[in-house]
Amino acid sequence: MAMAVPFISPDDAGDAATGASGHRTRVAIAGATGYAGQELVRLLARHPAVTLTAAMSSGASSAPRPLPALARIWDQAVVPLDIDALVASAEIVFLALPEVASAEVGTALVERGLRVIDLSGAFRIRSAADRSRWYPATATLPAGTVYGLPERHADAIRGARLISCPGCYPTAALLPLEPLAEAGLIVGPVVVDAKSGVSGAGKTPNERTHFSENHGSVAAYNIFSHRHNAEIEQELGTSVTFVPHLVPLDRGILETIYVTLKPGTTEAQVAGALQDAYASAPFVRLTGGALPEIKHVAHTNFCDIGWKVDEAGNRAVLISVLDNLLKGAAGQAVQNLNIVLGLDERTGLF
Repeated sequence: MAMAVPFISPDDAGDAATGASGHRTRVAIAGATGYAGQELVRLLARHPAVTLTAAMSSGASSAPRPLPALARIWDQAVVPLDIDALVASAEIVFLALPEVASAEVGTALVERGLRVIDLSGAFRIRSAADRSRWYPATATLPAGTVYGLPERHADAIRGARLISCPGCYPTAALLPLEPLAEAGLIVGPVVVDAKSGVSGAGKTPNERTHFSENHGSVAAYNIFSHRHNAEIEQELGTSVTFVPHLVPLDRGILETIYVTLKPGTTEAQVAGALQDAYASAPFVRLTGGALPEIKHVAHTNFCDIGWKVDEAGNRAVLISVLDNLLKGAAGQAVQNLNIVLGLDERTGLF
């Protein structure tokens, strides 16, 4: 759990990171043209403690291109992917690439001495057998790889060589579930009913994400075969029934999570476990019985968690919401950057 620290204003954060030498940490992005990649450009170009030195596409053969939506925030062109140029221009590289590309590029960058913050799933799974099923391009995990859920693993993140940012669905599931599991309050099945906006499927269009197919509809998909299921089970240490749905929103995730509680568990115990876990976590907001909604977190790095407990029936329902492109991707990556740099986790995210 992240420790409480005094809030550092943007100006003070810049001073703290640059120090007397005036050094600002040089960062670069590979995969800057996707939804999460563009969010990274927007955040890092204005971050007070870093200098964004390069924004690259996902391929070495693509033509340079501007990002019109980020004009006057980042006015340089997005250039083709070039590992040598990343090594020459940056100390920390953010990867918003497809998993196969991240597996290759991330490993190469770590081997050449850079720190990597990866948004793909390439390095999330620790079991070689499970990784061969879900991410076969990742033969091994580079030394110093850490699962980068900031609220749970801040100490390990500080010294990591490669930070593997959690998926958006697992982030929304693990933040409410892990404290209850650690407190020994969950004894039965866990069911995660998850609904995501269309941007969670990535920028490459397909029939499922076509406007005419998605608008006015809700569809379940990849039941028992979604790779994020393995990630949730790995971190939680138990079997989870995970059912994702696509809903006609551009961004946002809402998960309705059903758990069976240890007999005699009270609502106060559920609330206490969550409050103890997140008392000093700046981006987790506990709403109790006032159940949160996607609109409450859209365009922010917050995860809001509410709950209802049926003490007589030994069961609870938790509602978890976040913005899949920020807390579920780019914002969480910058939160991890702040931990690495010893900054307040909120720096550059408000």
